[in-house]
Amino acid sequence: MNYKRVLIKLSGEGLANKEKSLAIDNELVKKFAEQLKEITNKGIQVAIVVGGGNFWRGTSAEKNGIQRVRADYIGMLATTMNALALQSGFENNNLSCRVLSSLTMDPKVCEVYINEKAKKYLNNGEVVIFAGGTGRPFFTTDTAATLFASEISADAILMGKNNVDGVYDSDPKYNSNAKKFDTITYDELLAKNLKVLDQTAASMAKENNIDIIIFDINEKNALIKAIQNKISNTIITKNRG
Repeated sequence: MNYKRVLIKLSGEGLANKEKSLAIDNELVKKFAEQLKEITNKGIQVAIVVGGGNFWRGTSAEKNGIQRVRADYIGMLATTMNALALQSGFENNNLSCRVLSSLTMDPKVCEVYINEKAKKYLNNGEVVIFAGGTGRPFFTTDTAATLFASEISADAILMGKNNVDGVYDSDPKYNSNAKKFDTITYDELLAKNLKVLDQTAASMAKENNIDIIIFDINEKNALIKAIQNKISNTIITKNRG
């Protein structure tokens, strides 16, 4: 793989300290920072989209009487909290980083997303974290990841999952005979109705010819191995090579 610019999708749950439930795991952030320094030192530009599920989930909030639109905006604020926590952790480990939010924020909090500004920071070798999802309700952070990857002309999206090393034809947690795909096209993914990412994200990635690499984020040096294709994964692509 000869990627020059990648976008990494991190879940909020994947960043959380399992013992403290909601808190960001500082040791995990440090490990990510060390990997990202190695990646950027090789000239690969890195952007990140982070979720907010460790703090808030809009779909479950709706069931508790909070309307979906408002719940989704609260979720966007949760992604911003995670982005700022990531930024602090990265900077503490000497990794230059910027947070750009799709929501209009006071400049004291973070910068508002502008595409030209994001590309400038990436070209300067800084890691860019996109917060606030798409800035609109009803869209997942998977869709936000594909949207930002398309806007910054990323070559690939690295989508780290928790204890899942790729795309299967059924849930391997419940089916020991589930078949793992090494490569699958977006058309096949949509036709089989596999739920590894939402259909809006899959369609957008297909239209913009962006590969998505699904891998287990918990494996040691997972980010480096994913870029080098030295980790168990599934590559979702527009066309089979």
